[in-house]
Amino acid sequence: MLTQSWNSTKEFLLDVRAELRKVTYPTYSETIGSTTVVIVLVMIVSIFLALADLILVRLIGRII
Repeated sequence: MLTQSWNSTKEFLLDVRAELRKVTYPTYSETIGSTTVVIVLVMIVSIFLALADLILVRLIGRII
């Protein structure tokens, strides 16, 4: 039983190692580009949500 567990663990770790060798990591410029896109989109969405909140607060304030 212990031998079977060890063999399956060993096989799993060998498979993990083989899969990690297939991984391609982004270059520096790709990382900077992706990060820039994320930051810009976060800013756009936050501005949109702030404006939507402002409009809804004023609209509800006039109703009440």
